[in-house]
Amino acid sequence: MAALADAAAAASAAAPGSGGDGRRGGGGPEQQDSGRGEPKTLWGSSEPRPPAAGSGQSSPQQRTETLGFYESDRGRKKKRSFSDLSLLRFISAELTRGYFLEHNEAKYTERRERVYTCMRIPKELEKLMFFGIFLCLDAFLYVFTLLPLRVFLAMFRFITLPCYGLRDRRLLQPAQVCDILKGVILVICYFMMHYVDYSMMYHLIRGQSVIKLYIIYNMLEVADRLFSSFGQDILDALYWTATEPKERKRAHIGVIPHFFMAVLYVFLHAILIMVQATTLNVAFNSHNKSLLTIMMSNNFVEIKGSVFKKFEKNNLFQMSNSDIKERFTNYVLLLIVCLRNMEQFSWNPDHLWVLFPDVCMVVASEIAVDIVKHAFITKFNDITADVYSEYRASLAFDLVSSRQKNAYTDYSDSVSRRMGFIPLPLAVLLMRVVTSSIKVQGVLAYVCVVLFYCGLISLKVLNSIVLLGKSCQYVKEAKMEEKLFNPVLTATPGKPAGKQQSMFKSTQGISTDENGATSVTNQPVHQKENTPSLLVTSNSDQFLTTPDAEEKDISQDSSELKHRSSKKDLLEIDRFTICGNRID
Repeated sequence: MAALADAAAAASAAAPGSGGDGRRGGGGPEQQDSGRGEPKTLWGSSEPRPPAAGSGQSSPQQRTETLGFYESDRGRKKKRSFSDLSLLRFISAELTRGYFLEHNEAKYTERRERVYTCMRIPKELEKLMFFGIFLCLDAFLYVFTLLPLRVFLAMFRFITLPCYGLRDRRLLQPAQVCDILKGVILVICYFMMHYVDYSMMYHLIRGQSVIKLYIIYNMLEVADRLFSSFGQDILDALYWTATEPKERKRAHIGVIPHFFMAVLYVFLHAILIMVQATTLNVAFNSHNKSLLTIMMSNNFVEIKGSVFKKFEKNNLFQMSNSDIKERFTNYVLLLIVCLRNMEQFSWNPDHLWVLFPDVCMVVASEIAVDIVKHAFITKFNDITADVYSEYRASLAFDLVSSRQKNAYTDYSDSVSRRMGFIPLPLAVLLMRVVTSSIKVQGVLAYVCVVLFYCGLISLKVLNSIVLLGKSCQYVKEAKMEEKLFNPVLTATPGKPAGKQQSMFKSTQGISTDENGATSVTNQPVHQKENTPSLLVTSNSDQFLTTPDAEEKDISQDSSELKHRSSKKDLLEIDRFTICGNRID
């Protein structure tokens, strides 16, 4: 029995040995197949031999395949050839190994386009910022230049109205009522700001620690956004309450309560901006500049909170408007800081050069942070740099539409809604700082004030003319001219856009010509035979919309329409519109 067992063991050891010799031999067929890179098995062919039918386990000769080698059996005693494990052979393979990039051409082309997009972002972003800052400047100068003249003309009309008789039901036009309300709010808040001691606030803030001031400055930024979002609603509610037709049923608390709410808001927001300016002034006057460095580093923290998030084009439009408003506000705050410091040093021009490096450092850090932030947002979300031209065209459309005869809002109000920039609190603070820093005494000083006011008016008119010309150019390039005469209807809260459009068509007299194009019969502008349709689509509409659900029929039930996400155009998005489940 022992002899039979030894013979069986010898036979089982001889079977894998033959396969192993063929694999290690020089002229065997298995070696030639391995040179072609085909998979090999222990059975000497490319296809593995299946186990015998009916057997519950695999063949005992089958071995596990690894990266280039087979696990040897325990009974196998032969060693591998040293040529298979040669170090020189491995180094030679590493030095001569090649690859072909054209096998993945699409991926590398996309990477190259991303690099080009990042290189274009600074130019396109700064063009948008430059245009937006001048829009904010135009709305800001309007408060100091044309608004007082418009208030004077409205008051003159109100005083001389009995001389001409009541030809109209309204004593004043709605725009004149809004101008008077703005002027009264400015005057009241300006006198209220005299009860706020700037010097006491400065020394109170200067006595705090650096970390506490850093926390206070961050809280002020958040509070400024909250005030801006709610403040424009308060002002709009006041304007509409004061100019609402009297035939309608009263559904408000009255003009006087709304007026006091608006005055309180402007006053509190002006104090908030004053605290921001005071904190920045303390940072400029600190000896080690540590507070200024910490405040500047806060801008780089903004990159971390924005870059690694999912952004759509509408969200990026909101962020761009916020950056424009923030940059312009920082410029005004730097102007206030320079005025206060120059007053303390008796308007010594040498001290201005001391402040100049810090001012440049703050401005440069703001620009660098915006460029880096937008460059990586566009890279991670596959957004092209051409989108900033569409954003600029949307801002230009607001300017052009506000110059129409039947405009529904003032331009400064549209800028406030679009960018979240409300000029009234900032104007109140600037007037308070300028009047307290500059003393006007003598006739010559008053003449200089009059000349300065005339210069501001000239700057405002020149700026408006240039902006209007550039805006018309941008609107034509974006092919948005038709929307000026056939505006896209914006959906009111609680009503879908499709239902509102059908209601508009039923109330307005719409005629159809031979070609099937619709035209509004009560449009004041002369229309040709082939009039474009009521809802004109442009190239910007195709790219600047949020991902939408499948289009549903307008005649569906209201319960189904509630769950449908409305398609938002850039013209319908302001600074605090929720896009993509968040506000940026």
